[in-house]
Amino acid sequence: MKKKLLIIEDDPGLQSQMRWCFEDTEVYIADDRESALSHLRRIEPQVVTLDLGLPPDPGGSSEGFALLDEILRLAPNTKIIVVTGREEKENAVKAVGNGACDFYQKPLDADILSFVVNRAFRLYELEKENIEFNRSQQSSTLKGLIANSPQMLKICRTVEKIAPADVTTLILGETGTGKEVIAKALHDLSSRSDKAFSAINCAAIPENLLESELFGYEKGAFTGANQTKKGKIELTDGGTLFLDEIGDMPMPLQAKLLRFLQERVIERVGGVREIPVDVRVVCATHQDVQSLISTGSFREDLYYRVSEITLNIPPLKDREGDAVLIAQSLLHNFSNQLDRPNLNFSDDAIGAIREYNWPGNVREMINKVKRAAIMADGKRVTAEDLELNEPCNTTDSVLNLRQVRETAEKHAIQHALQIAQYNMAQTARLLGVTRPTLYNLTDKYKLTTNEQNTD
Repeated sequence: MKKKLLIIEDDPGLQSQMRWCFEDTEVYIADDRESALSHLRRIEPQVVTLDLGLPPDPGGSSEGFALLDEILRLAPNTKIIVVTGREEKENAVKAVGNGACDFYQKPLDADILSFVVNRAFRLYELEKENIEFNRSQQSSTLKGLIANSPQMLKICRTVEKIAPADVTTLILGETGTGKEVIAKALHDLSSRSDKAFSAINCAAIPENLLESELFGYEKGAFTGANQTKKGKIELTDGGTLFLDEIGDMPMPLQAKLLRFLQERVIERVGGVREIPVDVRVVCATHQDVQSLISTGSFREDLYYRVSEITLNIPPLKDREGDAVLIAQSLLHNFSNQLDRPNLNFSDDAIGAIREYNWPGNVREMINKVKRAAIMADGKRVTAEDLELNEPCNTTDSVLNLRQVRETAEKHAIQHALQIAQYNMAQTARLLGVTRPTLYNLTDKYKLTTNEQNTD
C-alpha cells in the first residue's frame, strides 16, 4: 500500500522543507482546517502532521485542537503527529492526551522528522495487521460463514461432522440467514467437493417449468423442445444439488423427487428411460414444514426422506455478537471494492447494529452496509449512514418497563459471557451475582453457555 502523508502547515517555507523530507511517500499539503478536511476525505492518508497554530488563530492553538478532534472523529485510525514550537511542549502533551500519536518540536530537523513520521506509518501498519488477525480469528472455520456466537459455532461443528457422510440434509431458517452458505459448506467439506454444486430455487421457477428444469426433457416432449436437454439433477451427477425453498415445490413434483431420492434414478420429461444419477441432495426452506404437512401441502414421506439430518439456522438477532462481526467484515470488503480502505464504524453505528432487530437477516445487512460504505463521509460510518430505523409502537415499547428491564438484563448477561469467554464463575463475578443466580438467568432468557453447548 502506498504511503500517504498529509502535512497541515500554514508556513510556505516549512511546507517546502517538510515535503522534501519524504522521497518514497505521497505528500499532500493543506494550510487551513477546510483544506485539511477536504484532503482527509479525498486521499485518506495514513499519517498526518498537524501544526496547531493555524488561521484564523495562527498565534494560538484553538484551531489546531479543533482540527485534531475532527480528524480523530472522521478517521480514527489515522496517526496524527502534532508539530509545535519549542515553548509549546504543554500543548504537545495535551494533544497526545487528546488522541495524537506523537509530537515534533520545531525547528525542522529532517532526520528526526523522517524518523517520527516513519514510526507512525509502522504503527499504522501494525494496528491494521492486528485488526486483520483478530478478524480472521473471530470467524468460523466454514468458508463464507462469519460467526462467533455459540449458536452458530455449534452449527459449524455439526456441518463439519455430517459433511463427509452422504446424508440428505434439510436446512431450516428465515430468509437471508445464509442457508445456501451452509449448503455450500456441506459440499466443500465432502468427498464431492471436486464435482458440481448446483442450486435451484423452487419458489422462483413457475410450476410448469420446474419439472423440466430439475429432470430435463427429451426432444419433442413439448412445443419448443427442439433438442434433448439434461436437467439440474443429471448435470450435477457426482456432486451436490441444493433445493432452496423446497416448501414451495408443487405436490406432483414432490412425488417425482421422492422417487428419485428412493431409487436414485430419473426420467426426463417425455422420456421412458430410467437414468441413474449419483447426487447428494441438500434442501432448505423458511417455512414451518410441520404446518405444511398438516395442511396437506407437503408430503410427510418426502419430509422424512429429506430430513435425515436437520439444521436449524437461528435468525441474526438471536446470534450473540454475530451482527457486529458480520457488519465489520462486510464493511471491510465493501471498502476495498470501493477503493475506500480503512472505513470503520463509529460507536453509535456499532450500538445501532447491535440493537437493531435485522428482520431481513444477513441479506438486509449486506444492503445496509454497502449503501453506508458508499454514502459515508470520511472514514467513519455512522448510525445515520446505516439508516437503521426500528419500527416501534410507543405504547408497547416505551411504556412496558418490565420488557425494557428484561431486554437490558439479557444484553448485559450476553456481553458479560462474551467478555469472560463463557466462564460461568468469572461471568458471575462481572455481573455481581452468584453462580446459581446466573444459571437461573441464562435459563430464563434461554441463553447459550459453553456448558450447554457441549456435544
